[in-house]
This record gives sequence, C-alpha cells and structure tokens, in this order.
Amino acid sequence: MFFLRKLDARFGDSTLWQFVKFNLVSFSITVVQLTLANLLPLIFDGVSAKLPPFLSPVFRPEALFDGPSPYVVDGVVTWGYVLPFFLSNFIANIYGYFVNMKTTFRGKGSRGGLAAYLVILTALILFSTWLQGWITARLSATAFAALARTMAAMAAGLVQAAVLFPLEKYVLFKKE
Repeated sequence: MFFLRKLDARFGDSTLWQFVKFNLVSFSITVVQLTLANLLPLIFDGVSAKLPPFLSPVFRPEALFDGPSPYVVDGVVTWGYVLPFFLSNFIANIYGYFVNMKTTFRGKGSRGGLAAYLVILTALILFSTWLQGWITARLSATAFAALARTMAAMAAGLVQAAVLFPLEKYVLFKKE
C-alpha cells in the first residue's frame, strides 16, 4: 500500500496515473461483478416472470439460445436470465462510482452527477446485459461453457471501462 501512496503523491492528477488507478479499481469491481454474476443465478434461476414487451426486442430468445431454454416462457426471455447479469453489473458499478470518486479522481460527486451516472449506467448495463447474454449463449455449447458467464462479464467490463473512464474523469469528477 505504501508503494501506491508514494506513486499517488508523485503523479497526483496525471491522466496516465488516474487511468492506472481506474484500472486497479476496475479490477476490484470485476471481482465483485464476477462473484455476483456466478452467485446470483443460484437465487434467480427459478424466476420465470417474463420480461416486459419493451425489452423483448433486445433479449430475443432466438438470438440468445440454440433451442429450448428454461429461461424462455411462451417465447419471451425471463427475468431469471436477465437479473443476474443486470444486478451484478449495477451493484459492482455503484461500488466503483464511489471508489473512483474518492480515490481515483479525488472529486466530489453531486446529486445531479449521480443521477446522470445512474441513467447512463442503466443504458450501458442494458447493453452489457444483452452482450453478456449473447456471449454466454454462444459459449454455452462450446468447450468454454463452464467459463461462459465469466468471459461474458469480462467482455462487458471492457465495454464499460471504455465508457466510464472518460465519463468520470472529464464529466462527473472534472477538476474545476
């Protein structure tokens, strides 16, 4: 820890150092997300409530599954499939917002900034959730089936890092 504090004192607010810290925080976010992505299905696998119609075009069973699936009821994907992906992302990124605010960018968040973050995060997570579902479905019938959820969560994490670093650095926690 002393080593990181020393680097922090030396490089302060340099963009490169912030990017390194952001990635270190992202690693902890990834650990939280991967843990939840693999544990939450144990809770939600039995949920058979169908997704609302506005999400049906995004989570199409024929795009996600090869053949019948316990996650499809009457041709509609269920919350049991989507919730583990969505919640693992959402919880991990809320944790990341506060850690990045305090340690990476040493900024002060605002209520408006948090509200904007939540809106952007929700849209980003819907996309990432779809991406995770799509990747998991593609890998489920391969030799990588046991790692499908983990690999899908990692891909979603890369997409999110590409969006969230500039958002947090240049918009939400921008130094005045």
